[in-house]
Amino acid sequence: MTSMQAFRIHNDDNGYRGAIETMDTDALSAGEVLVKAEWSSVNYKDALAGTGKGKILRQYPLNGGIDVAGIVVASSDPAFREGDKVLATGSGLSETRDGGYGEYVKLPAALTIPLPASLSTRDAMILGTAGFTAALALLRMLDNRQRPDMGPIAITGATGGVGMLGVDIFTRAGFQVHAVSGKPAHFDFLRQIGAVECIDRHQLAFSGKPMESAKYGGMLDNVGGAMLAGFLPAIAPYGNAAICGLAGSPELPTTVMPFIIRGVSVLGVASAGTAREIRDEVWARLGGEWKPRHLDAICTKEVALGDVASVFDTMLAGGSFGRTVVRIGG
Repeated sequence: MTSMQAFRIHNDDNGYRGAIETMDTDALSAGEVLVKAEWSSVNYKDALAGTGKGKILRQYPLNGGIDVAGIVVASSDPAFREGDKVLATGSGLSETRDGGYGEYVKLPAALTIPLPASLSTRDAMILGTAGFTAALALLRMLDNRQRPDMGPIAITGATGGVGMLGVDIFTRAGFQVHAVSGKPAHFDFLRQIGAVECIDRHQLAFSGKPMESAKYGGMLDNVGGAMLAGFLPAIAPYGNAAICGLAGSPELPTTVMPFIIRGVSVLGVASAGTAREIRDEVWARLGGEWKPRHLDAICTKEVALGDVASVFDTMLAGGSFGRTVVRIGG
């Protein structure tokens, strides 16, 4: 048993609250692999969970943080040994089990991913769920025969975590990217990380026609709603729209025309519950040929564990830019 600090979330007779508190490692959710955490990250989902403005946790109390990377200090599973560097994203962290906002975390071996040799634990958390989601979208599109010669990939919500990392990852994989964002002040940055064109979403004027001339090979959509519906008619034959967010709306006001005339496919990207063998492939690629070139630039903020709650409200208000990592160890 070891005493530790954690950002722990409660919901009881005293109300909903999250704060740094002291607990014992014996009180952590069960798992075969005990990890001394070094880094975590802040995702929109973490901000919702930490403030109670979103229904994320399914049981209480739990430590926040859907991502974690660190070093194994004990393991009852032979696949992991003391000193191994590992990571975990999603998979019920800060939802049904204690997450990464603690000095230690216990992980089931089935959820524990060996850290790729080319990534540091900090790199892994700059990527985190956001980078994993963007790379999973790319994998799904490639599995469905997406090719660079089909045309550029439109990435909506391009100044968010998934969007920024998507620009870098898709560019790294040989695609041209058109970045769509409502924050034109950041267009120079998006070009620096690989976007060949930047589109102000406020200037978009969709015709409402069920079909447009084919301008895009496919898209990675973080927005949903009218934005997604507006781009679908302009996707090339047999292109793919990978859907991973609903920042605009969960609705999809469209017709079946792009699907039955051009064979456009809509691919769902459900990163939290991804099967282990797919997780392994995605992280292998993120540590290999898809490793973003601009991780340090995309990481725009670093906070200590004790200050993690200070960034939640800004993120929920749409005021954050880039990725925020949480320094937990040393």
